[in-house]
Amino acid sequence: MGGVSELSLPDDVRAEHEATRAEYPDDALPEYAERVLEVAESIPPARVMTYGDVAEWLGEGGPRQVGRVMALYGGAVPWWRVVRADGVLLPGHELRALDHYRAEGTPLKEASRTAEGHLPRLDMRRARWDGGERAEGHT
Repeated sequence: MGGVSELSLPDDVRAEHEATRAEYPDDALPEYAERVLEVAESIPPARVMTYGDVAEWLGEGGPRQVGRVMALYGGAVPWWRVVRADGVLLPGHELRALDHYRAEGTPLKEASRTAEGHLPRLDMRRARWDGGERAEGHT
């Protein structure tokens, strides 16, 4: 599995990643977790897959299992590209995710004035990636 250098991770994500490494000191993550993280790494910038999409792509597990893998081990991959099907930003990580989405040009739907926190959500119709050929312009 390719990945980001631990040194390039934000402090809170690095701490989470180090805790994961302590649990698996020989760098042997569970096989299913490895596969989930490989899919997350393959999602092009500005595109997303839902937890269910990842499970379907793997032909194994379901959205909850994918979500668990991402919660435990996702800090070293582009975690913001594996999302809820309703396009709501990951609770507790909304602002960090939003920074990534804006930097990558991920399609967003601006929040209505009545939306809690006035945070946008992902435009799933435009941002969702089916795992096929990399989208043009998003290499």
